[in-house]
Amino acid sequence: MKVEIFTALFVFFWTTGLRPEETAPLRLVKSISLLGAEGRMDHMAVDLEGKRLFLAALGNNSVEVVSLEAGKEVQRIYQCKEPQGVAFVPGSKEVIVACGKDGACRVYDSLSLKLKAAADYKDDADNVRFDPATQRVFVGYGKGALGAMDLKGAKLADVILEGHPESFQLEKKGKRIFVNVPSAGHVAVVDREKNRVTATWPVDAKGNFPMALDEDHHRLFLGCRSPAQLLVLDAESGKKVASLPASGDADDLFYDPQAKRIYLSCGEGLIDVFEAMDPDHFKLSGKVPTALGARTSLFVPELNALYLAVPHHGDQRAELRVYEPVAK
Repeated sequence: MKVEIFTALFVFFWTTGLRPEETAPLRLVKSISLLGAEGRMDHMAVDLEGKRLFLAALGNNSVEVVSLEAGKEVQRIYQCKEPQGVAFVPGSKEVIVACGKDGACRVYDSLSLKLKAAADYKDDADNVRFDPATQRVFVGYGKGALGAMDLKGAKLADVILEGHPESFQLEKKGKRIFVNVPSAGHVAVVDREKNRVTATWPVDAKGNFPMALDEDHHRLFLGCRSPAQLLVLDAESGKKVASLPASGDADDLFYDPQAKRIYLSCGEGLIDVFEAMDPDHFKLSGKVPTALGARTSLFVPELNALYLAVPHHGDQRAELRVYEPVAK
């Protein structure tokens, strides 16, 4: 696998005529050890005011709490059963954890880490988002549903989908939720006021797991695994705008509105960075080598940082890597 990565990088630099130092759009600035966190890593959330990051250590059945200021792990939420999704609530300073094994979506006090509330979604609670406008929590779960709950654990609504939901994004200026449903081969468009699917947009690739939204330019970004590519859709019509080859095993995807870049973290051991030249044209800016299995990440615009979860694998230690975007 390492040979494949270096071969891909050699081909990229050879065909473009550029040297690595001229194209690296991200710079590694820090690595934070996650001692004792074994197994697969999943998604993350950040507490900006408290300068903390919450990481779902799925294989360790825990949530790791990292002080970004101190640069070290400071707390851990135990006895989570395969945590997958994490969301932070700024106002009340609560952290929400969705667990795959028991289907629970739990609300914790982010300081004491004491459990405050929970909703039982029975099976495979996965990605989770908090909507500050309505104070609702949305969680994808089971064989095909998007649930809405409040911070006291009360279930408010369910939207039935045609398969298990992966990443989804909420409009800030509208009422739609865009949901990746890879087993159904489409993106479901959900009206979160009427709690129903209003459209499904076919995806001409398999494994559309990660998603990002550029709401200002009406562009939806999908990371697909087979074939490995970045797809760009018009967020008004669902029509394909562009597609670009990408690295394998993509699992997280973010749009950087300041730099007009797209970051795609891939388990193959690379972060693909794409540049939006305009809303209809995109290009690959670079491939940043990382570590095998490091496929989940979190871009925080307010901190101008991309955080990457690296699992323990052989001599490779479990750690949180901090990357800084390099100016063009």
